[in-house]
Amino acid sequence: MSERGGAGSRGTLGVAVIGTGRMGADHVRRIDEVISGARVAAVADIDAARVKHLADGIEGCTPYTDPAAAMDDPAVEAVLIASPGPAHEAALLEAFARDLPVLCEKPLTPDAASALRVLEAEQALGHRRVQVGFMRRYDVDYRSLKSLLSQGTYGRPLMLHNRHRNADTPPGFTNAMMINDSVVHEIDVTRWLLDDEITAVRVLRPAPTGNAPEGLSDPQLVLFETAGGQVVDTEIFVNCGFGYQVSCEAVCEGGTARIGDDRGVFSNTAGRWGGAIPPGFVERFEDAYDRQVQLWVNATRRGEVEGPSCWDGYAAAAVCEAGVRAQATGERVTVELVERPAMYR
Repeated sequence: MSERGGAGSRGTLGVAVIGTGRMGADHVRRIDEVISGARVAAVADIDAARVKHLADGIEGCTPYTDPAAAMDDPAVEAVLIASPGPAHEAALLEAFARDLPVLCEKPLTPDAASALRVLEAEQALGHRRVQVGFMRRYDVDYRSLKSLLSQGTYGRPLMLHNRHRNADTPPGFTNAMMINDSVVHEIDVTRWLLDDEITAVRVLRPAPTGNAPEGLSDPQLVLFETAGGQVVDTEIFVNCGFGYQVSCEAVCEGGTARIGDDRGVFSNTAGRWGGAIPPGFVERFEDAYDRQVQLWVNATRRGEVEGPSCWDGYAAAAVCEAGVRAQATGERVTVELVERPAMYR
């Protein structure tokens, strides 16, 4: 491990946050105010005014408009990439050139070809450097479901039923984004929960809601097949109008287990019953984001890399590409993956 590869016993980990939009700014806040063992040593964004404003509020933080310059800051020992997906490959390669540990927000890169290039570049280092930000793996409910399946509590899993609903979509949201930006999370949790690869995808498109913008086919039903013979369905409904809902039910040989039906306080009062529905993914998965970053910092300070790998990012990108083709054609599309390298087994 390089000298800049982790704080170890030397103290607080200096992190450069690359990209300071909605997610990046939230990670800056998280590192500065919520988690322990790390500090924001640098922020980088093409918006010079934005990074200066952020850096001015954090002691010892330097603003940059060039990610490479931020990584060259001697106070930086690790990198959190939260820039738009198309910028990830270049930032990751810069981090590899400096042998810096990275937490990269999903997607690893926007397509399988570029994700494979990143995978090969990390392999050339001879050791892992990247944790991909699939935050659902750090959610308490999903971790409980994973534990049940891993222990075989209800026998062998046969099917998964997923539900993923957003209140509405921002301007410019496309059909492909329903797969690449939303269903990508179900792709990752399917692979993780079942410990298996997705081999084929189909997409069914029912009559769209009147709440969807023109040209957006919403909702959709996405079907996965796995190498082990399981079938997984995901309802994706991104203009449901009432909030953000995510759930997953595992159907096993000896029982079923479901998460996501309710969160927080469930009340009964004056002829009414129910709870609150979070408005968006940041609120729903706030604890998961906190836990994800804290565990990344902890592992980095120990000189280790844990969590979703470049292989997971590459596999998700390949399934997304198959999903977008299936969405456009209405056909069953097989997923094309290279052989999994030994480093990621």
